[in-house]
Amino acid sequence: MSQAGTMLDAAALRGPVPKTMRAGVYRSKGVVCVEEVPVPEVAEGEVLIKVAFCGICGTDIKKIFHAYVEPPQILGHEIAGTVVAVGRGVSKWKLGDRVMSFHHIPCGSCFYCQKRLFSQCPRYKTTGLTGGFTPNGGGFAEYVKAMPWVAERGIVAIPDAVSFEQATFIEPINTVVKAVQKARIAPGETVLVLGCGPVGLQLMMVSHLRGAILYTSDPVAQRRARSLKLGAKESFDPTSGKLVAEIKARTEERGADAVLVAVAHPAVVSEALAAARPGGRVLLFAANDPVTRIEFPAAAVGIDEKEILGSYSAAVDIQEEAAEMVLSGKLPLMEIVTHRFSLDRIQEGLELAARPTAESLKVLITHT
Repeated sequence: MSQAGTMLDAAALRGPVPKTMRAGVYRSKGVVCVEEVPVPEVAEGEVLIKVAFCGICGTDIKKIFHAYVEPPQILGHEIAGTVVAVGRGVSKWKLGDRVMSFHHIPCGSCFYCQKRLFSQCPRYKTTGLTGGFTPNGGGFAEYVKAMPWVAERGIVAIPDAVSFEQATFIEPINTVVKAVQKARIAPGETVLVLGCGPVGLQLMMVSHLRGAILYTSDPVAQRRARSLKLGAKESFDPTSGKLVAEIKARTEERGADAVLVAVAHPAVVSEALAAARPGGRVLLFAANDPVTRIEFPAAAVGIDEKEILGSYSAAVDIQEEAAEMVLSGKLPLMEIVTHRFSLDRIQEGLELAARPTAESLKVLITHT
């Protein structure tokens, strides 16, 4: 034990934990620099994880390229790696454990937690995973620290047979499962997914697992083709101007039971409402930035009784269910991983995720 109460991996596994590490540090709008920074110090109840892979999330892109957070910060929260140090009092995790970690965990007892609105819990809003600076995930660094409330309830073990790459999907799939539950997707329902990027395809995968009849829409032909391969019945080009008519033609002119919006463009919401049947549901997944304003016909809600729903971040009470979907291989997640970038090339990886090509989907940062 050190004076800080930290048990380090001194010999049995990978040698001493270094004092410094490399990290992709967000320094200004659109700019992430690879720098040498201190490895987070582990105190009582905390766990240090050596990151193997970290997925790039759309929220990372918004924060970096739209400057929604103040620099300097180390972002990245879709992580998987190995426990290399544990603080005094930690009993659930030991050196060498293969794990992923959530970055938000609610208190479990406040008003919002009792209402199952975990992402509105004050504790949940306090990020509990950090690579340094203001805590904000930290997976773009070589090491991250899980604070006590995350170390206790927000870390998931990864079986030896599951790759770290696959395990990076546990957090995003949790958010997707939560959204599909929020949209009340039921077997046999007609579901339209707008946007066949990484998030849209994950929404489609989980809805398919629930037995929905799936249609998708994306202006990129390669992405439409990928959705068909992953279970969509048909996929449409929204630039044709015929999307709503196509969906109605396949639903006896009613429209889709639910429309899942995985595109962060305000104009898409009106189209989603038009494509939903009376009494149908429109779930906004990508509309989560602080500046976008959305307009839609009031009659779509006030007369046609269509619901507009929001879903943000993960839910702790589906942690095991969502993790099992990933770890069991029920979802063909690795089929959407198209690019891997070393930490040295993180700026290149981020720019590809921000401005995807026809061939690109999920982008991972590797520390291995």
